[in-house]
Amino acid sequence: MKTTYTFFLLASMLFLLSSCEQSRSQLQPIREVQDFDNAWKFQLGDTIGANEIAFDDSNWRTLNLPHDWSIEGKFGKNNPAGVGGGALPGGIGWYRKTFSLSKKDAGKMVYIDFDGIYHNSEIWINGHYLGKRPNGYISFQYDLTPYVHFGDSTNLIAVKVDNSNQPNSRWYSGSGIYRNVRLELTSPVHISHWGTHITTPEVSNENALVQVTTQVTNDSKESKKITLQTTIYNKNGTAVGETNNQKEIAAGETASFEQQFHVQQPELWSIDSPTLYKSVSQVVSDNKTIDDKTVPFGIRYFKFDVNKGFSLNGVSMKINGVCMHHDLGCLGAAINTRAIQRQLEILKDAGVNAIRTSHNPPAPELLNLCDKMGFIVMDEAFDMWKKAKTKYDYSLDWDKWHKQDLTDQILRDRNHPSVMIWSIGNEILEQWDSTGTSIARELADIVHQYDTTRPITSACNDPQPSNSIIKSGALDLIGYNYHHQLYASFPDSFPGQKFIATETVSALQTRGSYDMPSDSIRLWPKRWDLPEKGNPDYTCSSYDNCHAPWGSTHEETLKLIEKYGFLSGQFIWTGFDYLGEPTPYTWPARSSYFGIVDLAGFPKDAYYLYQSEWTNKPVLHIFPHWNWKKGQTIDVWAYTNCDEVELFLNGKSMGVRKKTGDKLHLMWRLTYEPGILKAVGKKDGKVILTKEIQTAGAPAKLQLSVDRPLIHADGKDLAFVTVNVVDQNGTLVPHADNLVHFNVSGDAFVAGVDNGSQISHEPFKANYRHAFNGKCLVVLQSDGKTGNIELTASADGLPDAKATLTAQ
Repeated sequence: MKTTYTFFLLASMLFLLSSCEQSRSQLQPIREVQDFDNAWKFQLGDTIGANEIAFDDSNWRTLNLPHDWSIEGKFGKNNPAGVGGGALPGGIGWYRKTFSLSKKDAGKMVYIDFDGIYHNSEIWINGHYLGKRPNGYISFQYDLTPYVHFGDSTNLIAVKVDNSNQPNSRWYSGSGIYRNVRLELTSPVHISHWGTHITTPEVSNENALVQVTTQVTNDSKESKKITLQTTIYNKNGTAVGETNNQKEIAAGETASFEQQFHVQQPELWSIDSPTLYKSVSQVVSDNKTIDDKTVPFGIRYFKFDVNKGFSLNGVSMKINGVCMHHDLGCLGAAINTRAIQRQLEILKDAGVNAIRTSHNPPAPELLNLCDKMGFIVMDEAFDMWKKAKTKYDYSLDWDKWHKQDLTDQILRDRNHPSVMIWSIGNEILEQWDSTGTSIARELADIVHQYDTTRPITSACNDPQPSNSIIKSGALDLIGYNYHHQLYASFPDSFPGQKFIATETVSALQTRGSYDMPSDSIRLWPKRWDLPEKGNPDYTCSSYDNCHAPWGSTHEETLKLIEKYGFLSGQFIWTGFDYLGEPTPYTWPARSSYFGIVDLAGFPKDAYYLYQSEWTNKPVLHIFPHWNWKKGQTIDVWAYTNCDEVELFLNGKSMGVRKKTGDKLHLMWRLTYEPGILKAVGKKDGKVILTKEIQTAGAPAKLQLSVDRPLIHADGKDLAFVTVNVVDQNGTLVPHADNLVHFNVSGDAFVAGVDNGSQISHEPFKANYRHAFNGKCLVVLQSDGKTGNIELTASADGLPDAKATLTAQ
């Protein structure tokens, strides 16, 4: 009896220990993922022997990733990238990092993940060559296991980045390890890289079928019988589904596990309520959890209809999107989660609900944020195929790499609920060549091999039935770049096909600059292939009266998209200004004029047009500023969703304008006199908004505003501080260009400065900046310590201004 009792007690203890192991594995991930961004050595220039372990890098610069060396350089007319590439330098750079692995981890698999290196990266571990990836935008992984040391011996990883052959891009690319890096340690039996695929083939308000397909690899030397246990959790962390499957996996083989879940009363992902679930899969062997993987996902369904356009979860809506390049203004291409989040917050406030990743796979952080914040994403792969657009571009690597790069993009991004469209190319030259048909079909086949749940498009700048890419039949959505004049005839040109305006508008604006009369439209440049000599100050009017010859004003295209139900939506070129491609100018211009928000993140006037049309919040935005020559004829515009607006100049009514028909702005033509311009907006006969603009005096002080008073003391978080030059009454001085110096005390440093000017050649990495049209920006970055931070801004002849925040 005693023996039986002892056996029962031991069995119970083992069961409890096993249960604790399982419970603990749910709370604490088994797979170890290390942030590998800190303490790299960097040297600009080609260096012989830098891949060798014994190489002496003690004199190299120490820095943290992500890093873009081009943004640290000087603007130059003769930099090989040209003004199209931002007029900043490229070159060759080397990165080295020494690291240790614990002796207790011997026997584990060791991987390194790079989210993106621009470009032509070559990587060595402990002197062993791992390989090369030419594509600067793709994420990739290397297996370090056979070459690393555990215990007392250190390891050396070396990375060569070659961005010397330029131009290789039509916009600013940046240079270096400009996205995040991670080190992953797993069991020899583990879930494969990008090995989880989650789909929701059946969705209703009552029930959702969730399918989870998981690849598990056995890199051990013997066959293993494993259990894959997967649990689905809702946003509150409550388990809403659980299942497990068993398989025996031979050594060196990969097995696929198919699992299904029925989620009752699912909370559907939408742009207004982007609810996320998560799938947690655990690999169990011999009653021990040896690997796990958590994958967020969303439950939603959407449809593109021939006649009704786009709907999400059964609700018809327009895709109100913008195109975005990957640079972050004064931070360059070096990715930063908070910087992307700020861009999305600004766009969301204007009613933007979609992002096109022009013209390449984005940083994973962008997609994570779009999942959480509620943006639809067109995830784009290529700007060119085999035919080149610039001398040293990706066409040189197409034959060898396009299959791998597209495969990796789809595998990486296919679980994001925000991603609803795959784009296989932008303005591809093969659209005028018979090879466009075969290549388009090949690319569509690659996409369908790994994901069949989303439509495929290509952004066609010659959207005709004769277009070789369209003729291929590979496209589920016919993508129009521009050609708004052809929108109405789309059903006749492409019967039975579905429409998306992949790129629209290309209007040109400089924040705070105005050319009158405002109703005189300027096509600029007059030819698409020639830069404009243009205004001596290299500005474009911020009235909506200046656009590239291939595009339109904002209002022209917006009216059409709103008019026709079969037009599913548009992606405006662009959301933010970006470095490079300074149409309509060449040097000294070095960044674009296309954005509805300038490079520093300050909205231009057109931003408020979309806010008035795309949001339900009350909007009344009047412009321009009110500092002009006495007697000058000035056009005053209002963007509003009020029914009517009455304008007063120094207390005298200038008349009422009503928002009728398809009128998207209101206008008054006035004779200028200094004073106060007041707009009163009414809805249903009631005053709901009042806005004033007044004549500014001389600069008298600096006003600082911080976007967030608290930042994370993680060495990565940012605070964006806006500097306004104002008069003694606090009115922005519209032409102020004071030189502002910045001093930081506390646990932060200046990560970048900007002012939104497309022709400023001041460095982005500096502690000073001239204001442009009354404003500039300074970006502070946590140095990794907690504490108070104080920023002091000073300008000659003005009192110092201070702003405080806290890192915690």
